[in-house]
Amino acid sequence: MIQGNALLVAFVVLYLASMLLEAALSGLNIRHLRRRGHEAPPAFAGHLDGETLARMSRYGAETGRFQLFKRIWSDAVTLALVLSGLLPWLDRFIRNLEIPSVLSGLVFFGALGFAGGILDLPFRIWGTFVIERRWGFSTISWRTWLADLAKEALLAALLMGLLLGSLLAIVQHAPRAWWFWTWLLFVLFEMLLLWLYPVWIAPLFNRFEPLRDEELRRAVLETASRAGIAVEGVYQVDAGRRSRHTNAYFTGLGRTKRIVLYDTLLASHERDEILAVLAHEIGHWKLRHVAKKLAALLLLSLAVLLAASFALEQPALYGTFGFSRPSAYVGLFLLSVLLQPLQIVFLPLGAIVSRRFEREADGFAFALTGKAVPLAAALRRLARDNLANLHPHPLYTFFHYSHPPLAERIAALEAMERRPAP
Repeated sequence: MIQGNALLVAFVVLYLASMLLEAALSGLNIRHLRRRGHEAPPAFAGHLDGETLARMSRYGAETGRFQLFKRIWSDAVTLALVLSGLLPWLDRFIRNLEIPSVLSGLVFFGALGFAGGILDLPFRIWGTFVIERRWGFSTISWRTWLADLAKEALLAALLMGLLLGSLLAIVQHAPRAWWFWTWLLFVLFEMLLLWLYPVWIAPLFNRFEPLRDEELRRAVLETASRAGIAVEGVYQVDAGRRSRHTNAYFTGLGRTKRIVLYDTLLASHERDEILAVLAHEIGHWKLRHVAKKLAALLLLSLAVLLAASFALEQPALYGTFGFSRPSAYVGLFLLSVLLQPLQIVFLPLGAIVSRRFEREADGFAFALTGKAVPLAAALRRLARDNLANLHPHPLYTFFHYSHPPLAERIAALEAMERRPAP
C-alpha cells in the first residue's frame, strides 16, 4: 500500500508540475508577443505595415490562449478520469460481459476514445468556425467538416483497432517477449502508413491532381532531378476548400513518393518562391532527415516497450488506481497516462534536433538553387499570410518550436547570400 500511495503521489505531482510548466511557458510566450508584437524584426523591416503586425499579434495571442485552455482542460479531464474510480468501474463492466480478452481491450479503448472525441468536439468547432473564420482562414463548410469528422472516426477505428487488437493478441500469446514482437509490428505499421498515406489516405479528404502549370511542373521535376531525387509526380491539392493557410510537402515511400503543393500556395507565391520552398522540402529527404527521425522514433519505442514489459508485471500499477486485477489493456492505458507528463522533459531534445534539420534544409535549398532571396521572400510571405508569431519567447521556442523562428531563418539565409563564393 505504501508503494502504491507513493506512485499515486508521484503521478499527481508530476502531472500538476507538467500542467504548470506548460501554462508558464504559454503565458511567457503570449506576454512576450504582446510587448513586442508591434515591432518588425530586422529581417522583416520594410516588409510589414503596422496593421499587419497588429493582426499578427492579436491572432497569435488568441490562438495561444485557446491552445493553452485546451491543453489544461485535456490534462484536467485525464487526471479526473484516473483518480475518480471510473476506470475500474469500466473495467468491471467489461469483465462482466465475459467476452474474449482482446475484444475486452478493444471495447475499453474504444469507449475511452469515443468519450475523448466527444469532449474534444467543442474545441474543434470553436477553433475552426470561430477563431479561424474570424481571422479569415477557415473556408470549410459544415457539410465538409462533418464528412471529414466521420471519415477520421472510421479511419481511426479501423487503423487503431487493427494495431491495438494485434498488440493485445501478441501480449496474450507471447507474454515474455511481447515487447519485441510489438516493436516489429510498430515498425511495419509505420512503414505501411508512409507508403499508403499519399495514395489511399490523403485522397479520402482532398482531391489531388497533377500540377496544371506544365512549366512549373517541369521546373519542379528538374529541381528534384538535380538533387538526385526521383518522384512519382507533382500534385496540387484543393486545400483552399478548408483553409487559406498555405503549405507544400514531400510525402510517400518508394514508388508513392510525391511532391504536393497547396492550391493556396500556388495562388499566392511567385514561381521562384515555390521552387525554393520545394528545394527546402527536398533537402529533408536528401539529407535523410525523415529517415533519421523515423529511426529515432523506432529506437525510442523499443526502449519504451521494454520498460513497459517490466512495468506491466508490477501489481502496484493496478492497485494504486483501484483495479482489483491486472490486465494488459488496463496496464497499457495506465502507462500511457503515466508517461504523458514526462513528455515535457524530452520535448526540448526533439525540438533542438528538428530545428537543426530545418537549418540544414535551408542550407541545402540555397546550395541547390544557388540563391537565398526566393526562400527568404517565401518565408516572409508565409509569415504574413499565416499571421505567424514573429516574436516567440526564447524559452517557449526552446521547448516547442520545431522550426527556428522565422526572423532567425531569414537572417541566416541573407547571410548565406552575402557570403563570398569559395
